[in-house]
Amino acid sequence: MSKRWMVPVVVVAAIVASGILACGSNEPITSLDQLEGKRFAVPRGTVADSLVLSRVKDAEFTYFGSALDCCLAVKDGKVDAAAYDEPILRNIAAKYDGLVILSDMITVDDYGFAVAPGNQGLKAAIDDTVKQLKDDGTYEQMVERWLPGKGAPGAMPAIPLDGSNGVLTLGTAPVTEPFSFIDGSQKVVGFDIELATYVAQKLGKSLQIISMDFGEMIPKVAAGEVDMVAACITITEERSKAVLFSEPYYQGGIAALVRK
Repeated sequence: MSKRWMVPVVVVAAIVASGILACGSNEPITSLDQLEGKRFAVPRGTVADSLVLSRVKDAEFTYFGSALDCCLAVKDGKVDAAAYDEPILRNIAAKYDGLVILSDMITVDDYGFAVAPGNQGLKAAIDDTVKQLKDDGTYEQMVERWLPGKGAPGAMPAIPLDGSNGVLTLGTAPVTEPFSFIDGSQKVVGFDIELATYVAQKLGKSLQIISMDFGEMIPKVAAGEVDMVAACITITEERSKAVLFSEPYYQGGIAALVRK
């Protein structure tokens, strides 16, 4: 081979090699196993990082102020995955193209309403309401409304309340869209709010919603400051020592969100 062809051949070889490497680095992520040693975005102040490490070896973490910020970091290629509650990530993925949730979960958890210890009557009312909603098809409509496959959650339906039996108070942290959040009209809405409204309807009460920080909910309902609390709350053994949980009404957990 003449010397005048040597440089181009080397250049072509380098280009091909870099192309192969690029293709390898852009391989679609379809399972948790592919995330070993990768970069995760997690919301600051949560235990999502420790839960990720229980399933994914050598994961590295970058912390953000919200689940949305975590997901946008994935979309922008700043991190490889985001980890947080499955329904919240599912809600974000429905509104932003190019994002998908892996089918294998990091953890599988049940969500429930919490009431004060010993308040068996309210627990029974919540459980009966959930069963009725599932039996008559309303629960399925709620899932479709608040967790659509594409786009933002639907509007809160009008549910009549007469209040003849007093007031039912709900404590919630309205930062857990689609379970509890503030809509464009500055009202607290969401899956949990709709469910709580049906409970109030069953009891013949009006519903008063009291916004609070997530960390305040369990202590406040345990102390009797509100009748019940809900905002995508995971039922745990530790929390069950302080409050009485309803039967699970939604199964979620910690999931991983990646780019398609």
